[in-house]
Amino acid sequence: MARVRYELRNKAALVTGGARGIGFATAQALSARGASVTIVDLHEEATSAAAARVHDTKALGLVADVTDRGAMQRAVAATVERFGGLDVVVANAGIASRAATFRASSPETFERVLDVNLMGVYRTVDAALPEIVRRRGHVVVISSVYAFVNGVGELAYAMSKAAVEQFGRALRVELAQHGASASVAYFGFIDTEMVHESLDRDPLANRMMASWPRALHKRLAPAVAGEAIVRGIEGRRPRIIEPRRWAAMAALRGILGPIGDARLERDETVQAHMRELDARAGESQPTSA
Repeated sequence: MARVRYELRNKAALVTGGARGIGFATAQALSARGASVTIVDLHEEATSAAAARVHDTKALGLVADVTDRGAMQRAVAATVERFGGLDVVVANAGIASRAATFRASSPETFERVLDVNLMGVYRTVDAALPEIVRRRGHVVVISSVYAFVNGVGELAYAMSKAAVEQFGRALRVELAQHGASASVAYFGFIDTEMVHESLDRDPLANRMMASWPRALHKRLAPAVAGEAIVRGIEGRRPRIIEPRRWAAMAALRGILGPIGDARLERDETVQAHMRELDARAGESQPTSA
């Protein structure tokens, strides 16, 4: 039986990391379908400006940090008060750090990435879930292709995205009994400031990327990712993957993963990069959103 389209008109949604990039594009796409949208982000000026650009009356900008449970509970409460409920939550907020081996990574930076990318998703969904269940709504968690490719050089980021995948998959099964649902979104490289900061402005990260098949280098505009997320919500899809060429790698991960891991161990160019990443111990390791 064909899945009934989930109608977004007159629904209320909350998007974290919504002031720019994928989050902002998702908020725009939700609004275009007639949904009211709460945009949650860290900086008041940017968040208010983003909400004003999305809609003059049906968008709300709220400052909240996903690492603060109370702040996320207040964001959900404010959304319910403003729009009468909450039907969709998109746990999009995430950060990346400068490439380094685990040995060279700053513990503070490593833990910060996990706290935002994994525990921030958990806190967001936890705060929203009573409303999602009550209104038979939908949850989207943002994973990454790093959930199924080797995360060398970006281990904290890859760990967080693999864990988020498991969270979303299990949540979907648990929510079925309530008539609610969840999607896991996997993106390759999106043309966002996070990618520019962690990849484009790091010559070593650029050289490492050169070892990937060129077909996988393609970047998408945030608007493409935002539209993909909203189409996934409308279809209550379990998985959202863009660019679509990554879908084959996701399906074949059990075969391609071990083969790729073995190649990375033996490849002298890759190991030379590892030595350079190892040498970053003690250097500044800023995060980017």
